[in-house]
Amino acid sequence: MGIEYRKHPKIDYRKRPKIPGPGVSLEKVAARAPELVSLYKTAAVSLTKHHVSGQRAAVYLVLDRSGSMRPYYRDGSVQHLAEQTLALAVNLDDDGVVPVVFFSTEIDGTAEISLEAYRDRINPLHDSMGHMGRTNYHVAMQAVIDHYQSCGAEDPAFVVFQTDGSPTSKAAAEHVLCTAAKLPIFWQFVGFGEDEFRFLRKLDDMPVPSRRVVDNAGFFAAGSSPKALSDASLYDQLLGEFPLWLASARSAGILKR
Repeated sequence: MGIEYRKHPKIDYRKRPKIPGPGVSLEKVAARAPELVSLYKTAAVSLTKHHVSGQRAAVYLVLDRSGSMRPYYRDGSVQHLAEQTLALAVNLDDDGVVPVVFFSTEIDGTAEISLEAYRDRINPLHDSMGHMGRTNYHVAMQAVIDHYQSCGAEDPAFVVFQTDGSPTSKAAAEHVLCTAAKLPIFWQFVGFGEDEFRFLRKLDDMPVPSRRVVDNAGFFAAGSSPKALSDASLYDQLLGEFPLWLASARSAGILKR
């Protein structure tokens, strides 16, 4: 029997460039969480404005449960921040899931929010965690670091870290932030309330390289009525220092180029 040699189509083995796009498509967001479509689009505009559209990152949310935070849970400010963070996350990460760390004196609890589970989710979780304690940043920061390192993520982490005041142990918070500067983790602190946030401003301005290898943190104050801050303004402030960190982390070999 003769063998028939068919002419196969020529295969182009050249690598085609990836087209940057959102982690989760608009169509999927509209189908699974239509209430987030406006936030999703606003976050995408801000990502483009800051030249990080198409960037991938694992997004975390850290929430303060110190006693003074009670009004911000009650009025929905914390839930609203969670929704804003989730809408940013689905632009940056294709799994559409945000790990959430609740902290006060210790880690009060951990959870996740996603396109399927975010509506009215924060307050029931908060209420289930009992006593609201003091403010220890370092325990929450270490919890994020431990989770990030254990999950084997290849993309950097973008941490939205919300608080309404200075930590009980400032030295511990400084130590963890400086140590974590060698890791592909960016910390974006968000202040709720009328505090002057002198310590967070100090963390934001901590010198490089004498204290940390790169500037791995940003900060902005959302004021006493965080829900009144426009979504566009929030995203612009969340992303203001992220591109600078990406560039410096690549230059320092912390991130792959």
